[in-house]
Amino acid sequence: MRRVIFKGFCVAVASAGGSVLVAALVLSFFDATVGSLGLLMCIVCPLVIAWPASAHMFWQNEKLQAAHRDLSRAHAQLAAAHRRLAEKARHDDMTGMLNRESFFGVLERSRRKTDSGALLIIDADHFKSINDRFGHLAGDEALLQIVAALRGGVRSGDVLGRIGGEEFAAFLVGANAEEATRVAERIRQQVEMIRFRVEGDRIIPLTVSIGGTVCVPGASVSEMMRAADRRLYEAKNRGRNLVIFGSDKKDTEAA
Repeated sequence: MRRVIFKGFCVAVASAGGSVLVAALVLSFFDATVGSLGLLMCIVCPLVIAWPASAHMFWQNEKLQAAHRDLSRAHAQLAAAHRRLAEKARHDDMTGMLNRESFFGVLERSRRKTDSGALLIIDADHFKSINDRFGHLAGDEALLQIVAALRGGVRSGDVLGRIGGEEFAAFLVGANAEEATRVAERIRQQVEMIRFRVEGDRIIPLTVSIGGTVCVPGASVSEMMRAADRRLYEAKNRGRNLVIFGSDKKDTEAA
């Protein structure tokens, strides 16, 4: 407020000085001078009129600038909240992984750019029995430990998603069949090494079955999913805790 009053005063003083100067110039054309009363009026009128008027103008301008700053801050907060919500909508609440829709969106965009890479579908073995015997809280904890093993097994830059209750998918960017098989086997081993404890010291084994396929030219995302899914069911049928990988083109054609 003091700044507003001071700025208004400066404007009033400048107005008074200008008023005196204009009056002197005008009267000089008539060979007259500004008398004491005229000088007083030239000074007092601007001070009385210009000071409050300019102070009010500056005050309104300060309020407008403050409102603009508040609006800009609110807009930035709204944009940040929107980004957080959008990011949250892309991820699974419990695991923090991409949800099914977001994972397939990433996979689809990648397929438009390149034909290289591999897809793994990873399913937790006998997971329903954990929920049935020990409750859903124990099942959730087991799932989180499996997720940690998945994250530790993939490479930097690979994409992970939760595509079902206990089913996950991994897109191994640029991986060939040998690299993808190595990553899948590392994931399987890391899950197998988990010592999941329930009811005190009781240890329940955790394992996953993995089916995979490499990207081939012209194969759609749905064809790749079906090909990897066939391999996953093969791994399940052959006893679980197994990696089955298909790497030839007929793997997607047969799907």
